[in-house]
Amino acid sequence: MNSWDAGLAGLLVGTMGVSLLSNALVLLCLLHSADIRRQAPALFTLNLTCGNLLCTVLNMPLTLAGVVAQRQPAGDRLCRLAAFLDTFLATNSMLSMAALSIDRWVAVVFPLSYRAKMRLRDAALMVAYTWLHALAFPAAALALSWLGFHQLYASCTLCSRRPDERLRFAVFTGAFHALSFLLSFVVLCCTYLKVLKVARFHCKRIDVITMQTLVLLVDIHPSVRERCLEEQRRRRQRATKKISTFIGTFLVCFAPYVITRLVELSSSVAIGSHWGVLSKCLAYSKAASDPFVYSLLRYQYRKSCKEILNRLLHRRSLHSSGLVGDSHSQNILPVSE
Repeated sequence: MNSWDAGLAGLLVGTMGVSLLSNALVLLCLLHSADIRRQAPALFTLNLTCGNLLCTVLNMPLTLAGVVAQRQPAGDRLCRLAAFLDTFLATNSMLSMAALSIDRWVAVVFPLSYRAKMRLRDAALMVAYTWLHALAFPAAALALSWLGFHQLYASCTLCSRRPDERLRFAVFTGAFHALSFLLSFVVLCCTYLKVLKVARFHCKRIDVITMQTLVLLVDIHPSVRERCLEEQRRRRQRATKKISTFIGTFLVCFAPYVITRLVELSSSVAIGSHWGVLSKCLAYSKAASDPFVYSLLRYQYRKSCKEILNRLLHRRSLHSSGLVGDSHSQNILPVSE
């Protein structure tokens, strides 16, 4: 194993560690907080988190073993199962992010009727659709025997070894990425750009009201006026950064792998094995970034994390005080006797 392989293996190990801890923490927050569970987005977050955990404990270790051993890391049946899960979980992750963007679009564009438009039942139907959509392509690939170990990515995924099926496999791969990656990307762009447009409109209305108030308050200190104007600029920048983060992480993580899969279909273009594994690692890194992008940086999740931490520390303090009390009583008993 050369230095490139060692670096890629280290990247995979780091991604696995961050993904496992962060997604487990999101799951703990969902189990701990009833306020979070009552909201419709909790179903989308739960679906995304469970998928990320499955990918972390099943697919990433096999890819790590493939990178280290430079060959198929398991038997054919296990590899086909891993390839089925890899295709299903990647599609489910993309569609879950699209579902979350639709939820935020409804919340921003229809704030007064959000609870009526996005109930838990509606969220459950959307999750059921993402599962059916995500299951369709790996099921078809399994029936066509297009699942197995792909040396370029050192992982069990979509692949075809028969030259006479090259055209059919190319059409299948193109349709798969069009109805998973491209569809989710279009939904993300349409919904979040609409959210940004509405947010900026509301910011402008607030700015107008603020400026009218500042004009009326002629005796206001210049520093206070500057702080109000600065807060307006920060509000606009905050909305733009959030939207850029949602769309940017999706593109950075998934686009290199999808483009590589499509370029690979052309026999005239040679792709280095290290780039293939790196693009796969970038796709896996989405599982590590999702908890921070969609959950852990939000107020409700941060509050839930603090409550969990305080409860653990409180139990530990009670346990330690109980041990101290026991030892103290043991020291006193002989004297009392």
